[in-house]
Amino acid sequence: MTDLTSRPAAFLDRDGVLNEDIGYAYRPDQIIWVEGAMSAVRWLNGRGFWVFVVTNQAGVARGLYDAPAVENLHRWMAGEMAAAGARIDDFRYAAFHPDFDDGRFSDRADWRKPGAGMLRDLCASWPVTPAGSFMIGDRDSDVAAAAAGGVPGYLFTGGNLLTAVRAIVEGGA
Repeated sequence: MTDLTSRPAAFLDRDGVLNEDIGYAYRPDQIIWVEGAMSAVRWLNGRGFWVFVVTNQAGVARGLYDAPAVENLHRWMAGEMAAAGARIDDFRYAAFHPDFDDGRFSDRADWRKPGAGMLRDLCASWPVTPAGSFMIGDRDSDVAAAAAGGVPGYLFTGGNLLTAVRAIVEGGA
């Protein structure tokens, strides 16, 4: 059972942070983990952080794949993390894209980064302590979403994710 004590959260973008951004990944065979991704999540778990994935998935709005494909991929990713001794506590994805809005996802338009809807929803669903929480993304829109959600945001430009996470948490970023 998960300890539901209030604690800080690490909000992680998916494509470009946890896995290589190949463009519109929705199947396990498309996932290439970023160096240090599993170690970074495991390290955050060991320090008491909630670990959440927040990802824009415009491929759903574009009709390239459907919501169940995203959810199945996230279950697979969580399983791969668990097999490595790491835990992702929850996932959120934004299917909305303003250029492909047919009304299906308009009620969650603010979930699309740079909006903070995914962060706000996770904070409402989990006992998150804002102090010490942060977000890592590979785009300016991720950093903007973090700011809109009231947490510091950091750009990940590649390399080892564990090294980047440690630098943020230990104050060297």
